[in-house]
Amino acid sequence: MADERPFQELSENLEGSLCRPQRTKWKRRPSCSGGLDTENTPNELIQQWSPPHKKLLISAKGKENEENVFVLARRPRKRKESSAGLCWDSLPDELLLGILSRLSLQDLLRTSRVCKRWHRLAFDESLWHGVDLVGKAQLDAELGQVLSAGALRLRCPHTCIGQPGFKSTEKLRVQHLDLSNCTVETSVLEDILLRCRHLQNLSLEGLVLSDSIIHSLAQNTEFVRLNLCGCSGFSPESLAEMLKSCTRIEEMNVSWCDFNNLHVQAIANNIPSSVTQLNISGYRQNLTMEDVKAIVKRCPNLTNLDLSDSVLVTTDSFSVLQDLSSLRHLGLSRCYQIHPASLIDFEKFLNLQTLEVFGLIQDSYLPILCKSLPHIQINTQPFSTVARPTSSSRKDRTLWGMHCRLVYKHCF
Repeated sequence: MADERPFQELSENLEGSLCRPQRTKWKRRPSCSGGLDTENTPNELIQQWSPPHKKLLISAKGKENEENVFVLARRPRKRKESSAGLCWDSLPDELLLGILSRLSLQDLLRTSRVCKRWHRLAFDESLWHGVDLVGKAQLDAELGQVLSAGALRLRCPHTCIGQPGFKSTEKLRVQHLDLSNCTVETSVLEDILLRCRHLQNLSLEGLVLSDSIIHSLAQNTEFVRLNLCGCSGFSPESLAEMLKSCTRIEEMNVSWCDFNNLHVQAIANNIPSSVTQLNISGYRQNLTMEDVKAIVKRCPNLTNLDLSDSVLVTTDSFSVLQDLSSLRHLGLSRCYQIHPASLIDFEKFLNLQTLEVFGLIQDSYLPILCKSLPHIQINTQPFSTVARPTSSSRKDRTLWGMHCRLVYKHCF
């Protein structure tokens, strides 16, 4: 019995040390006295070997915080997205513009409704170089939106145009514009053309114009092609002013306009020497031989000349036309003062390639004339192509030979 006491005291001391409550900085551990489950748990060793815990910052400054203690903690950092999960918002504008440049017109407009950034990019001027709205029966605010977006080429003939609804007074970037045979108020047309300063090719065929419109056209000194076929509503004075200002015109179509002899004289006396193709047909008794001489003198580099439907043009014009050494195409259809037998004189025009004399010779005489003039094609082009945006023989959507990428497609 005497030998067992040291072991009993050691056992009591160890049990007491294990069951003694351990004080920590966070909370008081419950007493394990009387508990059989924790009598052999080495708590001190567990605490010693465990990794250190992060300290919580406790702020208790000020009297108002003496009762309510609050804890400051850090938010967890967001994990960086992997390269395989890039979102659209992280793409630069240049890359998004490259993607949008592959979309059709309808898809591009749908994309513009996604968010403000995509709307800004969808109407970037680099995407709107060429727009073809053929087939869109009615154009209102859409026309103003397309032009304001920076379109350089716009094709919308045979369209009913309402109010474009321009939101600013800024000048337009458009350079090539086809409004042939549109249904449009003259005031609306004035509003559109007043904003144009960089036009190079323009077709207003069949429209009612005004002196204000002609004055606006005179501000576009870079004109290359101008089609006013069948136009009306402006004076000879404004026409002369425009021709004096636009000195770079190469192709001009002023056929079948509502002109009198003063209009014709304004053209003959002011036409720029840069013109190489001219259609001035349809003036019956208003185009005289003096006008023809003035035109030939002012435009010695003419390659295509159409004088059709001018009954005052006679065979005396042949000697005048011979001064045009570069003449390739000549139209004298329905010039009834020219005798059919005199057409043989065109054998002297060695550079002439095509001759249109519809209404002057009978079909039975045409093979004989073609045999006498083997180097000339006779009556092969019933319609003039001078300054017109698209040839009648072409079925594509080109605009003076230029392609329009954004094409309107009617959804049935």
